[in-house]
Amino acid sequence: MTKSAAPKRHLPTSPFKAPVTPAPKHFAVGDQVTHDVYGLGRVIGIEEGVAALVDFGSTQTRIPSPYPKMTKL
Repeated sequence: MTKSAAPKRHLPTSPFKAPVTPAPKHFAVGDQVTHDVYGLGRVIGIEEGVAALVDFGSTQTRIPSPYPKMTKL
């Protein structure tokens, strides 16, 4: 039997700051991006909320959401 782990609740009396959830990244076809592994590229396709297809020149790669290593230029 497996239990699903529920996120822990932040107590208002805690001396620690509440965890911050980063805003989701949104990309559009034609956006120029940089990736920590692949370098510079251009978005050539979007699967809304699922993945982005990016052309890095030497390769085309599907980068899954939430795009942790990819930033928009």
